[in-house]
Amino acid sequence: MEKKFYITTSIAYTNAPPHIGFAFELLQADVLARYYRQEGDDVFFLTGTDEHGLKIERAARKSGKSPIEFTNEISSKFQLLTKRLNISNDDFIRTTDKKKHWPTVNKVWKLLLKKGDIYKKNYKGFYCVGCEAFLKEKDLVNGKCPNHQKEPEIIEEENYFFCLSKYANQVKKEIEKNNIKIIPETRKKEILSFIGQGIEDISISRSKEKLSWGIPVPEDKDQTIYVWFDALLNYISALGYDKNSEKFKKYWPADVQCIGKDIFRFHALMWPAILIALDLPRPKNILVHGFITVEGQKMSKSLGNVVDPFKLIDKFGSDAVRYFLLREIPSTEDGDFSPKRFKERYNSDLAFGLGNLVSRVLKLANISNFKFSNYNQFSNKNFQKIINKTQNQYKKSLENFKFNESLASIWELISYCDKYIEKEKPWELLKDSENQKANNVLSDLFIAIGKIADFLEPFLPAVSDEIKNQLKNKKQKPLFPRIL
Repeated sequence: MEKKFYITTSIAYTNAPPHIGFAFELLQADVLARYYRQEGDDVFFLTGTDEHGLKIERAARKSGKSPIEFTNEISSKFQLLTKRLNISNDDFIRTTDKKKHWPTVNKVWKLLLKKGDIYKKNYKGFYCVGCEAFLKEKDLVNGKCPNHQKEPEIIEEENYFFCLSKYANQVKKEIEKNNIKIIPETRKKEILSFIGQGIEDISISRSKEKLSWGIPVPEDKDQTIYVWFDALLNYISALGYDKNSEKFKKYWPADVQCIGKDIFRFHALMWPAILIALDLPRPKNILVHGFITVEGQKMSKSLGNVVDPFKLIDKFGSDAVRYFLLREIPSTEDGDFSPKRFKERYNSDLAFGLGNLVSRVLKLANISNFKFSNYNQFSNKNFQKIINKTQNQYKKSLENFKFNESLASIWELISYCDKYIEKEKPWELLKDSENQKANNVLSDLFIAIGKIADFLEPFLPAVSDEIKNQLKNKKQKPLFPRIL
């Protein structure tokens, strides 16, 4: 029976255009989606944009646009990014989609209200517009939100609340047992510690007077549904939960949900609690990545150091950007971007590493008029052992979400091929009229490079196709021209 694999990214908040942090998250999800398709699984890959809330309302007003004009423009940039980065998503969900998303939000609200898991009360608290979340005084650092370095607004109003406290202990047990597996382990410990400090019920609406840009609360038009309660439901609305569709029954629960560490608590506590209340299965894995700094500094508009992924792609191509982010940035920790490091990785690994290997072998094949026919049989038995070792390391690393280690195993194989060329010296063998050994060496290298192309497909899909095409036609074209 065909296995299914459902993978999601978080939905990007549309208060600003895309930066490389979200590009990195898209790439992590894309590698997994492509890999499991290669493995024969029935994959469904979702990404999208989160388009409601006070921050967006204010950003739209500042730009002189209506919220829908503003979010249409920003969302289209995220959709363009998926195309420019060669992301293989099957769907793109928008929370402003009244046909696709809103019916699920309304259905969930009514179910939980009827069940008694949503109730109304007066509330006073610290609200961070940047986080679109209420904060506790103990969460503040010097009176400011630690993520946005701004003092929160004090909000006092009557809101609807979700009974988060009722489900927190069950969420804790599921995380402890790895029924919901949190990657990395440090994040698992963090959320268990957070739940252990005691969980209160959470506000899930705002007064329409304070926030009009969002989904109205069913049967209470004076209230607007809170951003996070609306946004988290995208993972099931895209599958047609409101209609209990065949797609929903087939793909839910999510096998992997890729998110950033700044929104981790919502995904590891609030989201599973909502699913428990709905009597729905919880996600199997939550993969949490860190932040990308730029030359050691946090990315910020005020510092003018926000890295535009479109400019990088324009200059170096999508696969070079894919390679750098997936190889250089650890999958679950903070990492750093610098133009200098990008250039070093590009030249050493792509231009002089992969590109040079393919070019050398094709040049030798063309000199010898080599005709390649046997794609399965290595003349050098050690080569098959090396391929098997690479495959095992590659699969193990990928299935444990260690993308940089998986790529490192491919580059070890590239290095082995280079050493094999130096050892066998096929250019010397070609001088001999009896050049069967030269043919054997080239045959081994063609098979190995074909395997490398297969391994690279989830990571560098365009280059993988180009390598296969060059091997087939024996036509040389630089894969990665050197950066000067």
